[in-house]
Amino acid sequence: MLLRFEVSNHRSIMQPVELSMIAVDEDRPAARRFELIAESVLTIAGIYGPNASGKSNVLESLAWLSSAVRASLRQWAETIPREPFKFGHGPYEPSSYVVEMMVNGVRYSYELVVDDSSVISEALYSYPERRPRSLLRREGMDIHLRRGLGALSGTRELLTPTTLALSAAMRFDEPEVGDFGRALASIGILGIRRRFGARRRFLFGNATEKMFYPAADADQLSLFSDIENDRLSSREAALDLLRYADLGIDEVQVVEEAGDPSVPSEGRRYLRLMHRVADQQLPFDMLEESEGTQTWFRLIGPTVHALRTGQTLLFDEIDASLHPRLSARLLELFQDPETNPRGAQLVFTTHDTSLLNHLNRDEVWLTEKGNDGATILTALAEYGGDKVRRSLNLEKAYLQGRFGAVPEFDQAILRRALGLAVKGQ
Repeated sequence: MLLRFEVSNHRSIMQPVELSMIAVDEDRPAARRFELIAESVLTIAGIYGPNASGKSNVLESLAWLSSAVRASLRQWAETIPREPFKFGHGPYEPSSYVVEMMVNGVRYSYELVVDDSSVISEALYSYPERRPRSLLRREGMDIHLRRGLGALSGTRELLTPTTLALSAAMRFDEPEVGDFGRALASIGILGIRRRFGARRRFLFGNATEKMFYPAADADQLSLFSDIENDRLSSREAALDLLRYADLGIDEVQVVEEAGDPSVPSEGRRYLRLMHRVADQQLPFDMLEESEGTQTWFRLIGPTVHALRTGQTLLFDEIDASLHPRLSARLLELFQDPETNPRGAQLVFTTHDTSLLNHLNRDEVWLTEKGNDGATILTALAEYGGDKVRRSLNLEKAYLQGRFGAVPEFDQAILRRALGLAVKGQ
């Protein structure tokens, strides 16, 4: 589980900002306890703020770190593909990342500082008995490994100026380091626009389609406690979520096109959603479905995977093309220990203020832009240095502008854009 993430000099973020998943209000089921830390950990965090205030960049920076651990050894060569703050000294200063996670019941802390051409420093600590234990420390090309981690001796041979030591260490059979590296590298990403070379694309992993194919796992836990059979297939779990959305979907049909037998069947099959109205059942191709239905369908696979593996899932613009009732249900799946027994986490951005009715004060974060154009991230629970009352109507208070982080419109600019006269001119 993610405990804390801090980043500086990444896209619209210049000065360090910190996102914490530590609960302020611990006396509720959604806050998870661990033996080796004194605090409880949240499974949900929602980030609110005006357009272009940097909400997405908070998630994107964590997604960047996760992808760096996965890709630096294989894909980074002469340069490090970072995106520093474009103004002031941003392009000339290093970018830094700090992440703390609970992995297999042990707290880890990982620190990384990079510039365009090299890894400046890197460190990984574990806290198996609440005291820090240095696993690896790296300054430039000098690396120090904890005594007893002999399996990592080959890390030095794989190291280059642009390769993360953590990426190299994951190539060797050392669970204490490898388990953390894999947990960080496997953070789920939804809707975040990431750069891969010269291309940009949206990432949706763990495709829902696979859950309906015959090869899907036929022995998985149901997501819902009120279903009679307590062990259902992935296919049935996906159908449960589709039917819950009240989209008129009764069944999902797998269609395999006839064609060249040398082409694997996986490349010739697709899904149709079966809709029932009264006694009539008709198939709809996916492109015939509404955008909202398509979005919800794509979410099912990543959501089920996260809940079953305890994954941290980042979701940019959770409200895009999704009905607020479905967004709220998605939050509940992560908040409820019955449907989320392994402590999966959902960190999301949104403009949907109705979701504030489903969030506790310590699950809400706010972004604004400072005078220098850089993103400021503030925890609602400590807004202005004062505790926000638990009984406060968060949606009403947010829309009233009591916390800032709401859009402000320049009426003069708006009138000019519409070709209307501006008062006083």
